[in-house]
Amino acid sequence: MSAETTATRTAVLWVPDWPVVAAMGAAQVPAHVPAATHDGRRVLAVSATARAQGVRRGMRRRRAQECCPELALLDADDARDAREFEPVALAAETVVAGIEVARPGLLLLPSGGPARYHGTEERLAQVLVERVAADTGHESQVGVADGILAAVLGARASLVVPAGTSRAYLAPRPLGELAHVVVGDAQPVAQLVDLLGRLGVRTFADLAALPAASVLSRFGDLGAWAQRLAQGEDLRPPARRRIEADVAVECELDPPAERVDVATFAARRLAEDLHAQLVERSSSCGRLRITARTEDGRELERTWRCDDGAMGGLTAARITDRVRWQLEGWLTASRVALGQRQRGVRRDDHAQTGRDDLPDLPEDRPSPLVRLAITAEEVVAAGVEQPRLWGASSGEDARAQRALGRVQGLLGGDGVLSVVTQGGRDVHDQVHLAPWGDAAPAPRRADLPWPGRLPEPAPALVLDVPEDVTVLDDAGAPVRVDARLAMSAPPATVRWLAPRAGANRRVLGWAGPWPLAERWWSETPRRRAYLQVLLDDGRGVLLASAQGSWTVEAVYD
Repeated sequence: MSAETTATRTAVLWVPDWPVVAAMGAAQVPAHVPAATHDGRRVLAVSATARAQGVRRGMRRRRAQECCPELALLDADDARDAREFEPVALAAETVVAGIEVARPGLLLLPSGGPARYHGTEERLAQVLVERVAADTGHESQVGVADGILAAVLGARASLVVPAGTSRAYLAPRPLGELAHVVVGDAQPVAQLVDLLGRLGVRTFADLAALPAASVLSRFGDLGAWAQRLAQGEDLRPPARRRIEADVAVECELDPPAERVDVATFAARRLAEDLHAQLVERSSSCGRLRITARTEDGRELERTWRCDDGAMGGLTAARITDRVRWQLEGWLTASRVALGQRQRGVRRDDHAQTGRDDLPDLPEDRPSPLVRLAITAEEVVAAGVEQPRLWGASSGEDARAQRALGRVQGLLGGDGVLSVVTQGGRDVHDQVHLAPWGDAAPAPRRADLPWPGRLPEPAPALVLDVPEDVTVLDDAGAPVRVDARLAMSAPPATVRWLAPRAGANRRVLGWAGPWPLAERWWSETPRRRAYLQVLLDDGRGVLLASAQGSWTVEAVYD
């Protein structure tokens, strides 16, 4: 089985040079000034302006200043990076639900459903970039591919990698680009890349071609992790057969916490408790969900992606760091944004009235936190990875059911619906929406005769709003169906009226018509004739004729 079959279609949103961008924003350094962040010894991140003048990551501070005397050197601060990144995450979340923060500056998003909603993956990427720019003013790039590594590298090039081509896309690239997907400490990966390079393994194609058993025995879990990425697979294990329950810890904050340090003190105890439970169960988790409730009843929630098992997993300190970063994003960043909006309102009021004695606006600070919870999600026994042999694993079904149950619990019983086939003559009547998990039978039995029902097969897509069309014969005259179901001429062309006015399709084949007369005894009888038509673009459509007008009711695969 190829690696492409086990990879998930993933979108990645990347803000270039985020650590230095966040530092410049916090220090109010103008965008045209060359800047870099450092840890006291070496440069860690460089702005585009500084790169143009020769400054590179890894340089010593003095060497960087020699290359660019006007360079603004800013201290590295992980908490600041996460706090400043929160508005970007909120902007992306207005477009795609269920985002994951891999690290500040890098978001992972599911692309399947959102891409179908927006039309194409290219359009999804465009909408994300535009929304982030409009809401935060930051420039971002989006990539879509099968697997995490290809998606991350695609984001760095603003590229959508076609489905099934991730391994070929990665093949010629150098192994050093593994650093772009590292969430935790990058030093072990750098050492692995250096070792592989000295052995002659310098590209992803070289690493992917090695026997998996040999890589695991020679380079350990980290080598297997790197090879899985080189083959275009997901960063996480592609399938986990054993499903563990989420591990959650929570506490009430009494008195409510208004400051980050107060809430972080409680978060530290929760993190230690959560880590102890995971260790006791010999488990690891794929995601960390942080939830807080404010005094005014609002629920704040964010999901963070955890390190891969090959990268060491989470410690209590790492969990505490992520919670602290998120709390600062909620309590501090939102207060700053509100203050800026308030100042903007005051300036607008002054411009309109010319008065300086306007009363101060009330300080609309975030409501204090009264509850804090941390949940370890996608929990699996430590060291257990169940690969696929063929088909889907049983673990995926269980995870999908658990996810649907969680959504249904949030939205209510009718918030998640499943499609059930029921009895009926019309294609619309045969579709019944029932609450997911409801075992009650459909209102109308589908195994009854239902005279006048259309013959099999059933259409794959039933349109909510039928599309108006005109059916023409070879001479260009409208095709009509009389009371005896005789057509004036064989159909030759289907012309759409609205919303796709002017779209014409040739008819390659057709069947019917079939009459459907409903409630002929009532004051509002319905009489239609159905026609199945095969178009020149390969689609099959179901046409309905009523009172001389034609509509497209459904589409066949």
